[in-house]
Amino acid sequence: MTDQPSATPAPSAPAAPPRPPGSARRMFAMTVLVSEVLIVLFASLVAHGLRLADLGVVWGVGGAAMVACALCAGLLRRRAGYVLGTVVQVLLLASGFLLPMMFVVGVIFGVLWVASVQLGGRIDIERKERYAAELAHYRAQPG
Repeated sequence: MTDQPSATPAPSAPAAPPRPPGSARRMFAMTVLVSEVLIVLFASLVAHGLRLADLGVVWGVGGAAMVACALCAGLLRRRAGYVLGTVVQVLLLASGFLLPMMFVVGVIFGVLWVASVQLGGRIDIERKERYAAELAHYRAQPG
């Protein structure tokens, strides 16, 4: 006697309906904003080391900027999160007037922000189309 699988397949459970897709735009934008929390921390450390201003001012402004980035990341479920995120990008770029290297960092993160919002939006549209097709296929199955 050999141990071979039986010829009749076991009945399978009905497939679960597809889950709605998450937002690529929100994920990309959140990644940029959370990364900026670290960038602002490091910029604050540089400003502290160079004594560009009173240390209370350096850490007050740096701390406020870090909190703003974190709050914007939390607000990305609403349009206001993207508007405030754009304001944060402009402020990050403007910080180059105090710490010139921040012009470079601000441009890099500004490009990342625009790319995350635009490309993420396109990906979201494609995901919604795929989800609609999967849902229609699921509903058309007998059972």
